[in-house]
Amino acid sequence: MEAFPIQELALPIALGGHDIIGQARTGTGKTLAFGAALLQRIEHGGKEPRALVLAPTRELALQVTDDLLVAGGKLGTRVLSVYGGRAYEPQINALREGVDVVVGTPGRLLDLVKQKHLDLSKVGVLVLDEADRMLDLGFLPDIERIIKRIPAQRQTMMFSATMPGEIVALSRQYLTRPTNVRAESHTESDATPQVVQHVFQAHQMDKPEMLARLLQAEGRGLTMIFCQTKRACDRVAADLAQRGFDAAAVHGDLGQSQRERALRAFRNGKIGVLVATDVAARGLDVDDVTHVVNYECPDSADTYVHRIGRTGRAGKEGVAVTLIDWSDLTRWKLVNGQLGLPFAEPQETYSTSPHFFESLGIPAGTKGTLPKEQRHGRAGLDAEELEDIGETGKVRSHTRGDRDRDRGREQERERPRRRKRNRTRTRAGKPVEATATATATAAEAETAADGSAADGTVVDAVATERKRGRTRRRTRAGQPAASQAEASQTA
Repeated sequence: MEAFPIQELALPIALGGHDIIGQARTGTGKTLAFGAALLQRIEHGGKEPRALVLAPTRELALQVTDDLLVAGGKLGTRVLSVYGGRAYEPQINALREGVDVVVGTPGRLLDLVKQKHLDLSKVGVLVLDEADRMLDLGFLPDIERIIKRIPAQRQTMMFSATMPGEIVALSRQYLTRPTNVRAESHTESDATPQVVQHVFQAHQMDKPEMLARLLQAEGRGLTMIFCQTKRACDRVAADLAQRGFDAAAVHGDLGQSQRERALRAFRNGKIGVLVATDVAARGLDVDDVTHVVNYECPDSADTYVHRIGRTGRAGKEGVAVTLIDWSDLTRWKLVNGQLGLPFAEPQETYSTSPHFFESLGIPAGTKGTLPKEQRHGRAGLDAEELEDIGETGKVRSHTRGDRDRDRGREQERERPRRRKRNRTRTRAGKPVEATATATATAAEAETAADGSAADGTVVDAVATERKRGRTRRRTRAGQPAASQAEASQTA
């Protein structure tokens, strides 16, 4: 098997014990570039770890751990992955028994160091994998605290897909005369020769229909769809499920066990579509991804590079499709200009546009719903077992809409029956019945004082008041009309 360029350039330097700054796109063999040298240089069998690998996400930490276990299988290397979201006890027990290499995220590593469960005094090899992403996520203070606890006499290797100014400053501070290894061109068009890129200007309301037809393109295998927000991931995954596709969402609001189950199902081919945010998909290494879809415009050139790097890996061909909304044109032009891409003015495209079908190889007549005879071709997400990992954080197995509906049903079951309200009419702050009773009592008392009526019955004051009509007297010049007539006759 032919080695990747980054492996050919970095491995001899790493085996010599020198510090390295390696720049290479994701999926080009960086793990073995530092992993093979790391396994050869460390001492095995001690209690304290002799090598430390820092990764930005849980998924990348797990991926690096698996690669190191495979590479160091004959050496009997003990590799432990340490990250948040899992219970502390298994990780602490493994550290007590002794490990050779620790791979983890900065947050959980620093917690274990502060609790004195992790001793870094014997670490001789330090690796910063995906260093640019760790800085984007705000891990720089944690990284510096961890480095200060590691002996100064060490080998440090830092790998990054991009090389911003913060990475250069970090290398100058913590690396000793490093050798710069660059195994890719600066522009993405040269860096991803195996990826065919398509950019379409699409309407927001037509994107779901375009996506459903795109997923029925000829030769389409495992597909990753990137969204900017967690809510968008849930919405897109739910819509695809209604259209008949085996899709699952991966983002930070899901519990760790839920994310790992979705990633395992995707790697094993039990689901064909994974909808993810940039952070959740970081470090996911699946060789069979044929299509990547930027459902929403990436916010930077680096993000675009990392997204489309999920396909076209290990020398295989891939397809990257980007859907640009009208409101995102200005941002896309900045990304396009930084990378030197020929898509400054994307073509206006709809789900029925002929060039959309032709350029992506979508069969003519394809609709936005997967035909029933093509459904259930994969086992689905439920076929992947949900592992109990003793999570310390939140566990969310449903989307936000499902959770709200469940909460509504519980409240409806627990709500007691409403009591009938007694309404009392009031007038001038007093009940109408009390006012009528008081009026009747006063009238009866007045009638009793004046004597009985002519027919010997007591007059109902209230009834009389209601039946008595208003007496209108005509006036003329301020005097009653009758008085004026009598005055005229007298005169």
